[in-house]
Amino acid sequence: MCCLFGLIDYAGRFSAYDKNKIIAILSKECEVRGTDATGIAYNTKSGLHIYKRPLPAHKIHYKIPAETNVIMGHTRMTTQGSERFNFNNHPFFGSVDKMKFALAHNGVLHNDFILQKDEKLSQTNIQTDSYIAVQLLEKDNSLDFASLKNMAEKVRGSFCFTVLNDRNDLYIIKGDNPIALYKFNGFYLYASTDEILKNALRKLNISKFTRINVECGDILKISSDGVIDVRKFEFWDNYYGSYFREDEYLYGEELVEYARFFGIEPEDIMTLIDFGYDEFEIEEMLYSPSAMHKILNEIRSFEFIY
Repeated sequence: MCCLFGLIDYAGRFSAYDKNKIIAILSKECEVRGTDATGIAYNTKSGLHIYKRPLPAHKIHYKIPAETNVIMGHTRMTTQGSERFNFNNHPFFGSVDKMKFALAHNGVLHNDFILQKDEKLSQTNIQTDSYIAVQLLEKDNSLDFASLKNMAEKVRGSFCFTVLNDRNDLYIIKGDNPIALYKFNGFYLYASTDEILKNALRKLNISKFTRINVECGDILKISSDGVIDVRKFEFWDNYYGSYFREDEYLYGEELVEYARFFGIEPEDIMTLIDFGYDEFEIEEMLYSPSAMHKILNEIRSFEFIY
């Protein structure tokens, strides 16, 4: 559970002080969904910038310049890839044909290893499942509705992505994870939930807004002038849908390696298998590590009488 947040000041209403204050307050409210790391992406005349640190939002000292009108942010709760290695934190940098971009993700993807193999994507030092989305876009060598649709229909899991390009266009790609987008007079604010956004608005003393509906399967583009354009993608029912492919689940060594990212050791996997759980059931458990550990503790507490 992470949090996406951001500001699109398309009318140039705010000073540098105002923007830093808004992002500081908004990101602090986002801590309810993650405190392991915080990051933002924004553009200046010199290009696209990403600033991220393995710190909770309230410890980040923002220095957003006056010329910046769009800020894309993320607060992280670590599920895969230690936040201590800053390259694992969001947003991630990407590059396609004559364009740079930053990508942030809220959710968990469970077919990143399979996609890396099937799509022949290069190995990197980045250990998070989210980074596969960057690699898919880079393989298409484009950042537009078509490439974002292709990416969103290939990944399996829960997600909402935000993508900022170096032309100040912000994309929101909504799967089954939440996003709240509000329009004001000359600017937009967004966060992963309405509650977070409304809490921030109360502290900012802002009350009048229009809620923009973003549905599962939407790819929404907010241009630098504030104009919204929307396209659709097919969101697969990741676990139980009719488009499910059994061979997309992990087995054997792949499952063991994947489990390590969730703090589950190989001997834990073997314990579950010996007790009668199959690979499909074990992979499902990985997305609730606390429940898995509870099951393991219960198994180990049994006394077998012969």
